[in-house]
Amino acid sequence: MASAAQWVQGARPRTLPAAVAPVLAGTGAAAALGGAHLGRAVLALLVALALQVGVNYANDYSDGVRGTDADRVGPLRLVGSGAAEPGAVRRAAFAALGVAGVTGVVLVALSGAWWLLLVGAASVVAAWTYTGGRRPYGYLGLGEVFVFVFFGLVAVLGTTYVQAGRVDAVALLAAVGVGLHACAILVANNLRDVPTDAAAGKRTLAVRLGTARTRRLFVVLVLAPPLLSALAAAVVGSAWPLLALAALALALPPARTVLGGAQGRALVPVLGASGRLELVHAALLALGLALSS
Repeated sequence: MASAAQWVQGARPRTLPAAVAPVLAGTGAAAALGGAHLGRAVLALLVALALQVGVNYANDYSDGVRGTDADRVGPLRLVGSGAAEPGAVRRAAFAALGVAGVTGVVLVALSGAWWLLLVGAASVVAAWTYTGGRRPYGYLGLGEVFVFVFFGLVAVLGTTYVQAGRVDAVALLAAVGVGLHACAILVANNLRDVPTDAAAGKRTLAVRLGTARTRRLFVVLVLAPPLLSALAAAVVGSAWPLLALAALALALPPARTVLGGAQGRALVPVLGASGRLELVHAALLALGLALSS
């Protein structure tokens, strides 16, 4: 039976900034529209965190029962390591996704935008079918596409909408930046796992592109979002969003590590660095947008 510490490891805490960042950015965009609402922001954060943990446990379960995690480098995999029974990890995934669903319904009821229930349902389905189901899209090289859509566009724009009742070009720019950072985390993870994923038949984008092109893609993904703050500043007519440019200082170390040819366990710190980068970028952008209002 897995210990409490192992369950925490299985939830992959290093990926949680990918849940916090879109809520920060979306709230900042809502503030720029004059509609920030603390209570709804907290509910959106709970939804995002529960979805992220649910995705992580679902991924652990599905990869574990398929044997993909039999020789995995990196953080603990509960099923692949034998620390927990597959059924227990599956139930944990369903529990987390259930928390996200219930909290999402409350948030939708408060906002009055009932059509968002369809968006929430699609998010839960996407969380499970990343590596679960008969044809998981994560095995087809589409993981980054869905991460960009759901942890970027949907998460940021949804957070803005439930608070301000509308979205604008600034919110879209924030969503694109956060989505690119979320993709960077997945790209770093998949770059590390190229040998084992290829052997297991998991055709991630990194496997399809090869390591050289994947490394260049990662650099683009971590450097582009802070630069988008210049466009946001131009749209709102304020220099405050340029605060996000300071995040470039955190983008350079992981970019150098990846371009330097790091492999296997040497890429594990890049995951944490990418998560911190996304979080800091989103926080600075949110602050800049709030001040610009």
